[in-house]
Amino acid sequence: MEEFVSEVFAPLVRRDQREKGLLYVRGLLLDGRRKSMQPMAERLGIDHQQLQQFMTSSTWPVQDVRARLAWRAVAAVRPEV
Repeated sequence: MEEFVSEVFAPLVRRDQREKGLLYVRGLLLDGRRKSMQPMAERLGIDHQQLQQFMTSSTWPVQDVRARLAWRAVAAVRPEV
């Protein structure tokens, strides 16, 4: 998972943002039905503000991260048109 996250969030210049990205992905993958910030933060044992600020206030190149995710998805699924 760390290799995946480091590749997807490579466009993020700041290390703390990449670390928050890793926490966010971990939170999404943990057991639990609710994937909103507070329940994920509880499962991670952190303050939900860290995840909230990463997703809503932190400036990072969303398009670049989305493009990397799309590339990974295409490589994994190999869609045919």
